[in-house]
Amino acid sequence: MVTSGIGSLCADLVGRRRNWCVGSLALLLLIASATLAAPAARAALPPAQDPFYKYEGKTPLKHIAPGTVLKTRTVPFHLAGGELPLTAVQLLYRSTSELGKPTVNVTSVLLPPVKALTPTALSYQSFYDSLSTEDDPSYAISGGDPTGGEIPQVESVLITPALLAGETVVIPDTEGEEADFSAGPVYGYNTLDSLRAALSSPATGLTSATKIGLAGYSGGAIATEWAAQLAPSYAPEINSDIVGAAMGGVLVDPAHNLRYVEGSSSWASVIPMSLDGLSRAFHLNLTPYLSEYGEELLKDDESASITDEKSVPGLTWAEVAKPQYPAPETIPVFVKTANKLIMGREGTPTVPLLIGQGNGGEELEGTPGDKPGIGPGDGVMIAGDVRSLAREYCERGVDVQYREYQHLGHIEGAAPWLTETAAWLAGRFAGLAAPQDCSEIAAGNSLEPVKKAKK
Repeated sequence: MVTSGIGSLCADLVGRRRNWCVGSLALLLLIASATLAAPAARAALPPAQDPFYKYEGKTPLKHIAPGTVLKTRTVPFHLAGGELPLTAVQLLYRSTSELGKPTVNVTSVLLPPVKALTPTALSYQSFYDSLSTEDDPSYAISGGDPTGGEIPQVESVLITPALLAGETVVIPDTEGEEADFSAGPVYGYNTLDSLRAALSSPATGLTSATKIGLAGYSGGAIATEWAAQLAPSYAPEINSDIVGAAMGGVLVDPAHNLRYVEGSSSWASVIPMSLDGLSRAFHLNLTPYLSEYGEELLKDDESASITDEKSVPGLTWAEVAKPQYPAPETIPVFVKTANKLIMGREGTPTVPLLIGQGNGGEELEGTPGDKPGIGPGDGVMIAGDVRSLAREYCERGVDVQYREYQHLGHIEGAAPWLTETAAWLAGRFAGLAAPQDCSEIAAGNSLEPVKKAKK
């Protein structure tokens, strides 16, 4: 009776879209029953204390190929304090740092209850934006209590319908073993090496013939875009399996974003978090450029999640930096680093893209949309930058479908993006021609490299 009731609610949809609808509603029932009936799950050890996250082999990592599986374990998929009847295969694998050094990382491969006849994999990149490894998706999946709060529970509602439609879902810890928040390329390396590991592990049931779709919103969009951009050169064998990449709320040019969120009533607190993340990933020492207050903010945020960082409404760059550094562009090491993070400069995707972006950040999230060269966005991401990236890829021959969500902020924009992503990826898995609307994308902002400004 429950199943037929769910089916009737989704009766107007067909194919995979109906599967996603049925799966979403079935999941809500599953969560409710697990929460009420299951005993509280035993908390997993935090990544910093869990031996699984450490490589203990005798062969130096530099002699091990990226994507090589180093450890494997199987755990129940945890949600809302209980265990769901879904299995997660967790893999420790070799990857690459922002500076090109060998690292290790963990990915979680969620196995569907019933596999589709044609094996497919959704590589879902989480928006767990954090400077703490205790927000790693793998930790929440294995039964841990993430400091980032409800993000794992919210995202489970997004990805479990794919599982119930027969897709394997791969969720990498995109920020890596040190939680390198906002450092784009390392997100891409970790995502691609996660797929290498997942396809090569006998425990996942995936093979080199598996079709892969990439998807991620916000912080997950950073990983999705960089993975699509870097795949042709970094992991060509994975690139040949990818059928498309869907991203929403996209961080295109970090230097622009620092200017955009400055003074925002909702998102200005991202400034110290971003500086912490870049300092960690690139081994930068920004202390000589920071005010005493700036140093305090960065220290407070060293292990913060974007959901619980110290709120500083209206924070400005002038409060963070010393007077002799009136803009980020006056700091040479920042300029050099920021230019490495502009999307589209280090490669070109060869797969179709779906890109969604909101532009209602001023009315909904308190971020002014009138700054010269920046314009409106969703409160934290800039619509003009995203349009320019989409247009640039169009000019390079990529099939891009771009959606700008009018009058929606960053949080609100996730809903239409998710709906469109489900249908769009279904088309890519089915082998349908990718839609594109390149000729209709309006002009955006300049994405030229940052130039060092005079003090």
